[in-house]
Amino acid sequence: MTALDDLAGRHEIRTSEAMEELGRRIGSDLVAGDVLILTGPLGAGKTTFTRGLAEGLGVRGPVQSPTFVIARTHPSLVGGAPLVHMDAYRLGSAAELDDLDVDVPGSVVVIEWGRGMAEELADAWWDIELERPVGAGTDGLSPEELDADAPRTVTIARATAR
Repeated sequence: MTALDDLAGRHEIRTSEAMEELGRRIGSDLVAGDVLILTGPLGAGKTTFTRGLAEGLGVRGPVQSPTFVIARTHPSLVGGAPLVHMDAYRLGSAAELDDLDVDVPGSVVVIEWGRGMAEELADAWWDIELERPVGAGTDGLSPEELDADAPRTVTIARATAR
């Protein structure tokens, strides 16, 4: 049983600090070979969650969105597994993700926007969905509201390959 098993289910997270704390709690229990697929709209807290997870893992930061570089590797500062933080948003297929040649068995892998693309990287993974309130604009919250401390809902579920 891991921290993620204990935390499986739906959680309301009220602040960015609480989102980082959730990531820290989970990160402190992860080991090489663990894969987490993060799904949620812009501003839901995927990178904030990963920042806390990285702290819990004890890896070198800073953790920033990997949108433009696709993947960043954060080496461990405590002799554990490195964190590979990926963003599949700009990738066109699972084959492009596979082409990155990530050492999945030797790393903790977090993939933002990975649902539907990253499931072939491992036989089992954690599917983490982050939801944020939707504002009045056509695409949700305004840019100012995206960083606001508004409640987010995080749903954690174990998933396996079919």
